[in-house]
Amino acid sequence: MHSYLRDLGLLRDRRFALLLSARTIAVLGSAFAPVALAFGVLALPGATAATLSVVLTAEAVPMIAFTLFGGVLADRLPRNWVLMAGDFLMAAGYFALAAMLLTGWTPLPALCVAAALSGVATAIAFPAFTGIIPEVVPVDRLQAGNALIGLGGNAARVAGAVLGGATVVLVGGGWALIVSGAMFSAAGLLIAMMRSQPAAEPREAGQRHSVLADLREGWREFSSRQWIWVVVAQFSLMVMAIQAGHGVLGPLLAKESLGGPAAWSAFLAGEAVGTIVGVLTAMRLRPRRPILVAVLLCLPPALPYALLGLDAPLWAIVIGAFVLGVCFDVFGVLWQTTMQREVPRESLSRVSSYDLLGSLMFGPIGLMLAGRAADWFGTEESLLGCAVIIVLSTLAALLSPGVRNLRAPEGELVSR
Repeated sequence: MHSYLRDLGLLRDRRFALLLSARTIAVLGSAFAPVALAFGVLALPGATAATLSVVLTAEAVPMIAFTLFGGVLADRLPRNWVLMAGDFLMAAGYFALAAMLLTGWTPLPALCVAAALSGVATAIAFPAFTGIIPEVVPVDRLQAGNALIGLGGNAARVAGAVLGGATVVLVGGGWALIVSGAMFSAAGLLIAMMRSQPAAEPREAGQRHSVLADLREGWREFSSRQWIWVVVAQFSLMVMAIQAGHGVLGPLLAKESLGGPAAWSAFLAGEAVGTIVGVLTAMRLRPRRPILVAVLLCLPPALPYALLGLDAPLWAIVIGAFVLGVCFDVFGVLWQTTMQREVPRESLSRVSSYDLLGSLMFGPIGLMLAGRAADWFGTEESLLGCAVIIVLSTLAALLSPGVRNLRAPEGELVSR
């Protein structure tokens, strides 16, 4: 108990408390948005699934396209400014979508422009958020800080999934999007209360720092660390499989043979509980080889897809989802902490932008191929294929000496 209380002592630091509060509120707002946007768009006269697909694509493409620029921006400017701008831009996008849904003026191009604002905001905010944590948290408390932020975010996701759906049912998607926008506005105001710190070390006089030069420098930092690019390559394949399993194949199987939405909700609830247990576990775990442990934790997440593919009973599948949630959140804390410790602060946001871009780049492919795979091979067989991809990509990553041999500093190994 003493060690958990010591970790909670970070809350006495004003900057960390503001960052944690802002992040938790922003995650709560983002948990409201998908349900509100989906049902708000589908409720429009003449709207179809294709209409929603176009709007969601308009949100996703700018997020990928501007991610590297967001990393450059966050390494050049005070990161709290960049993070605040991202939150306010997200709020503007959701307020615009809400206004269109509530007034009934909903031309598809306008909906796409408003959705694109939220995609750009995500691309700007994520690298800045990753980079600002080591500015706020002492290096020997990074893992505890990441875990506390993860705990707040996971609790907000669970609450947002419930409250967002209830808000849509009670008052409609437009008003729910206003709630999302208000939450991001509040998060931006909390970030505005943080004191600024320089984003990077001063550059030599006359040194050029064009966007392309900054991107090349960030790429050198990213590619020179084998453990980073190997795990990002691994994750690009894992995310492809998980997007297919979570986004299409799992819900499809639930509809076909598990009992419909209630069964899939139980799966997601098991995963959500696992994420909370995962961050609590990560607060205490101090492995000597953090990346090796993190990659090994990517093997158990194949379990729920294998159980789904083998027609296991629902209780077993929910336990598998719980295991997935635990493992992924422990992985996330170990990964973020190691990156923040090993990558120079002045390059951290650019490296995290390459991390995000690489990890997500095959996700849309998984979504596109999942339906065809179910038609060609069957839903259960396709889910087993997702499990195989997760296992093989993880085993391939374990072949890397950089993954196996990176060690944490001795001071980080003490279990507090």
